[in-house]
Amino acid sequence: MAYRAVSGGLPARLPVAELARATVGVCSLAAAELGARRSGGAVPEVRVDEGAVATAFVSERHLRIDGRKPTNFAPLSGFWRAADGWVRTHANYPHHRARLLAALGLSGDSGPDELAAALAGRPARAIQETVYAGGGLAVAVAEPGESEIPLGGLPLIESRWIGEGAPRPRPLPEAALPASGVRVLDLTRVIAGPVATRTLALLGADVLRIDSPGLPEDPDAHADTGFGKRSAALDLGAPEGRRTLEALLADADVAVTGYRPGALDRFGLAPDALLERHPGLIVAQLCAWGWSGPWVGRRGFDSLVQAATGIAAIEAKADADGHPGVLPAQALDHGTGYLLAAGVLRGLTARQEVGGGGHLRLSLAGTASWLLHGIAPVPRGGGPAYDPAPWLAETVSGLGTLRYACSPIAFPDGSVDGPLDWARPPGRLGVDAPRWL
Repeated sequence: MAYRAVSGGLPARLPVAELARATVGVCSLAAAELGARRSGGAVPEVRVDEGAVATAFVSERHLRIDGRKPTNFAPLSGFWRAADGWVRTHANYPHHRARLLAALGLSGDSGPDELAAALAGRPARAIQETVYAGGGLAVAVAEPGESEIPLGGLPLIESRWIGEGAPRPRPLPEAALPASGVRVLDLTRVIAGPVATRTLALLGADVLRIDSPGLPEDPDAHADTGFGKRSAALDLGAPEGRRTLEALLADADVAVTGYRPGALDRFGLAPDALLERHPGLIVAQLCAWGWSGPWVGRRGFDSLVQAATGIAAIEAKADADGHPGVLPAQALDHGTGYLLAAGVLRGLTARQEVGGGGHLRLSLAGTASWLLHGIAPVPRGGGPAYDPAPWLAETVSGLGTLRYACSPIAFPDGSVDGPLDWARPPGRLGVDAPRWL
């Protein structure tokens, strides 16, 4: 593996640049190994360009749609002072905004001033539990070492292999790109899961994203992570939707889910049930808070995990107010996404070698634990920020003219064909037929 450094890419007190470099590096290596296994050649050297990595880790900020900047956080998403500390809210989706306000006894048209006043007199943990009970999203900002999440027991990646020696359901021949011909069923949402499946699409996979027709999605988030994919809508609560999903699974190589543990089980998507019906499938799951423990059933996003694990306190702004800070990227999301893609690619290589199927589990909290583990924070590096321009590109799509971040995955020696760009720009959510190419 070769590295090319850049200064000022992802400045933080915690080793965010190192996390980003490592996760992209392991994903690149996993792609190179799969490509070499399919071609019969040697595993090539991969290159990790820190400028490309830093740009890709904030891809949602670099996105432009006909020159328009994306909306990354809604007005009611952010840090708010509580009676005894701080809380972080997430209200980007209309239903989360409505639940947050209702849980706090506020009217549906309340704005930031009303929310700030309602929170200022309440203890942070009481806000957290009240909003959770109402189906909304708010967490108390934890001090380092005082998180309610049992970080010490969270693995970075959990994996198990099932049915070694069983025949592969569909052979993967030699191909131009490492994941060419691989069929990936994508049941994920903002941001980690879509980053993983966007990466698999870059590497040649046929990625089909499935969403509920009644569940809203941020169009800017979809535009950022929809490169290379097709997108279909299925009502899994209806018999016809379930039958269509099962037909897709019968011919899939990989199924990726990004919901709370157990949330999709009623649709037949529990990992053990999937692997029993479809031997040889690789099932990859991610969630926010880990797969056991007191917060296992809670919804979560990168910004909330940063707040609840002590990261926001470590990255606090250097002012008298003690305002919590953030990482320079939604690095838990992006890092977990590249790790998930790496795990899938390694699983595909193992399936080529020994047959069988596999099950992978990752979480944003597990990645946070890795970032925090045994590493003392350091002062932020000074100096000028890097110029991301070399790693940005433009394309024309059905959504308009898009400016976007290029992929950081690269195989410079040419012994395995590396991806240059996605085969297709993102389209509109839910407009494609639910079938494989």
